[in-house]
Amino acid sequence: MARATVTLPQDLLNELLSLVDAKSKTEAVITAVKDEIRLRRAARIKAMAGHMMFTAGADELRHGDGRLG
Repeated sequence: MARATVTLPQDLLNELLSLVDAKSKTEAVITAVKDEIRLRRAARIKAMAGHMMFTAGADELRHGDGRLG
C-alpha cells in the first residue's frame, strides 16, 4: 500500500466522514476514491451506448460458449 500526505479542508473532511459513515479519515478517503473510480468507469460504459454492435443473440451469448460443455 502506498502512503500519501494530502491536505484537505477540515469541513470537507468532516462532511466526508459523516457521509460515508467511516471510522477513520483513511477509511473515508479510501471509500471516496473507490466510489469515484466506480462512477467514472460506469460513465465510460454508458458513453459506449449505441457504439457497439453485437453479432450474437442473447441465447448464443448466454449458452453458446462451447468451452462449457
